[in-house]
Amino acid sequence: MSTETLEFQAEARQLLELMVHSIYSNKDIFLRELISNASDALDKRRLAGLKDDSLKTDDPHIEIEADKEARTLTVRDNGIGMTRDEVVGLIGTIARSGTAETLRRLKENRGNKETKDNKENGESAELIGQFGVGFYSVFMVADKVTLLTRKAGEPTGVRWESDGDGTYTIETVEDAPEGTSVRVHLRPADEEDALYDYTDEGKIREIVKRYSDFISFPVRMGETTLNSMKALWARPRSEVSEEEYHEFYRHISHDWTDPLDIIQMRAEGTFEYEALLFLPSRAPRDLYQRDARHGLQLYVKRVFILDDSRELLPDHLRFVKGVVDAADLSLNISREILQQDRHIQLIRRRLAKKILASIKELMGKDAEKYRTFWREFGPAVKEGLLDRAEDHKAILDIASFASTAGEEPTTLADYVARMPEGQDKIYFMTGESRAQVENSPHMEAFRAKGYEVLLLTDAVDEIWVEAVRDYDGTEFQSITRGEVDLSSEEEPSAEEAGEYEAVLAWLNETLDDVKEVRLTTRLTSSPACLVSDTDGLTPALEKMYKAMGQDLPSVKRILELNPKHPLVSAVKAAHDKRPDDPGLSETAELLYGTALLAEGGDLADPARFAALLADRLSKTV
Repeated sequence: MSTETLEFQAEARQLLELMVHSIYSNKDIFLRELISNASDALDKRRLAGLKDDSLKTDDPHIEIEADKEARTLTVRDNGIGMTRDEVVGLIGTIARSGTAETLRRLKENRGNKETKDNKENGESAELIGQFGVGFYSVFMVADKVTLLTRKAGEPTGVRWESDGDGTYTIETVEDAPEGTSVRVHLRPADEEDALYDYTDEGKIREIVKRYSDFISFPVRMGETTLNSMKALWARPRSEVSEEEYHEFYRHISHDWTDPLDIIQMRAEGTFEYEALLFLPSRAPRDLYQRDARHGLQLYVKRVFILDDSRELLPDHLRFVKGVVDAADLSLNISREILQQDRHIQLIRRRLAKKILASIKELMGKDAEKYRTFWREFGPAVKEGLLDRAEDHKAILDIASFASTAGEEPTTLADYVARMPEGQDKIYFMTGESRAQVENSPHMEAFRAKGYEVLLLTDAVDEIWVEAVRDYDGTEFQSITRGEVDLSSEEEPSAEEAGEYEAVLAWLNETLDDVKEVRLTTRLTSSPACLVSDTDGLTPALEKMYKAMGQDLPSVKRILELNPKHPLVSAVKAAHDKRPDDPGLSETAELLYGTALLAEGGDLADPARFAALLADRLSKTV
């Protein structure tokens, strides 16, 4: 038959040019694209065979053949095949509106690998499903490409050939087998340019294992099948053993401990996807490092796309491992960077909701596994309380906190259930350690009253308590901020308050580091404590902001005194007798310093405090 030479459509020529200049960051992807196209062709033939028995094939498969001497790599399938018009339409042109504008933007951004710069090219996402676009990737590695195809049920086939220079030849072939064969005439290997020897069997196996292991048709090389075809996420859980799940988890996570829980889900309807997720049993060492690799593996129709797709999970669930396989998804031209479209956001929300619900189920069915999970990942999960408000309830439902009620952590639901009559708030205190918080003077009146206090010692606790006001209608209340009304019999009477009016006024004038000095309702055995305003910064938050480089004015706090304590009553008596005694100001300084030290604070001048204390002690010996 005569051979006809045709020119590529203008947009196709531009795409060829971009491919030659490596729009893909990894040239290995060309083989993934050819296998993906072959898999699509087999799927189409399978569907066609449901309507027409003559189109069925007994052994649907993909075959790879490498010829080292000729430097060719051939990928063939016995799928649906193409007619002459389909070859011209799918490879010679890109029949999609807006393509020229998309290619213009891609050309402008060529070489820019940053996700944020590529997200604007939303139209490019529409190209990836077409045979033609994936097919063009071969020109990153090829001097020439020859395609031979025959549509199933048609009498003749078509040979297409091009060296990527802007033209291609096409001719009718009488004896072409059904299906499609793509022969890639490879350029010389150049490892400095990441152009590998794609006739090497080891390299071919590596690419198939990485990108095409789970497609549903066998990928063969000689007598060997290179892919497992075991897409565990697509199989009913009853058909998969626990060991198979664990082996798959080890494969994708490189963690040799068994996962705590397996989460499988399937979404059907207008947008379909499957997911197989795992809750690890131990936190990775880089969990809290900014540049840590995390995220789910993303497949589209069982073809591997991304190894660490952060867009599919909120950051506070970054420890979850697993796979998401979407039937259709918007990707950029290289299938490497997700676009921020509504499908991505929909998957993200549903996965997060399912994970949190699964953790809540784990609390009920296996308390020991839940405790392990929370010990390893609790601080990360609580980071989610800084984000979307609608997720706060779900996160708080699965959270556990150390408490004065016992050694074991408690849930908020259990805390509220234990609240005695008269208590209407969830009391908490933040600090660096359990011992420091439990021994704080702020605890005294709550302990005497029998009120339980949550002991929040993770760094994130200082922040989320600012953002979350209540749990299921019960407000959170810090025991170190504002005035706490415990209706205690020990609280100062009006008469007592009047007696202390003069010494309080003097202390307010004497102590420059405090905002106010007042009598307390929260102490039973300590002389004094420091509290913050209801809406004021805690010392830990102040340190945190300053460590981040924020220039904050010094935050003055309130000094509360216990009039029942001998030291405080002695200071009052001394001031009543000799208000002009200069030694009293040093006593006031020591009183403030001891309150600061009791909560784990830092003295402005430790040497001066030590000298004053030594002087006072020497006079009592």
